Amino acid sequence: MENLKGLKVAILITDGFEEVEMVKPRQALTDAGANVSIVSPKSSQVRAWAMTEWGKDYPVDLALDEAQPKKFQALVLPGGVMNPDKLRMEPKAVEFVKAFFDDNKPVAVICHGPWTVIEAKAADGRQITSWPSLKTDLENAGAKWVDQEVVVDGNLVSSRKPDDIPAFNREMIKLFGRALTGQREAA
Repeated sequence: MENLKGLKVAILITDGFEEVEMVKPRQALTDAGANVSIVSPKSSQVRAWAMTEWGKDYPVDLALDEAQPKKFQALVLPGGVMNPDKLRMEPKAVEFVKAFFDDNKPVAVICHGPWTVIEAKAADGRQITSWPSLKTDLENAGAKWVDQEVVVDGNLVSSRKPDDIPAFNREMIKLFGRALTGQREAA
């Protein structure tokens, strides 16, 4: 497993994120040594969606109003239907995501998470996967949608659904590790 010690990762979520799509990637990142923070438009806690019903509440580490993309080196965008739909309607969330793409920082996105990537105008020209219902949205935004468990396109790693999390985590850790190695070499 990559050594991500010192890597600062933001997980951007709000109420209705798919619980397993946040919890398992966060655990993989933490196990690899990354410093992971939940960032949210909500200031105290966010409620998960657990497949078919409400899940647990999770504390917010940093309110979106206070979060600065330059303080993070990578971003994770979990899915669920409600979470990215709410985030793409939140200008500060879209600006936060866009800043990672503008600075060529690595981003990991799963399920319905690419809705926020589209809103940040970062899908055009990319190969990406997602929950199948986003295929047309992604193609309309200029992306090439593929039906694979995980796709890496430059600084973006994407997956379709919770079943893909093992492959998603593996490729996310590799991508984030390369970014951290590059930052260490540049220093």
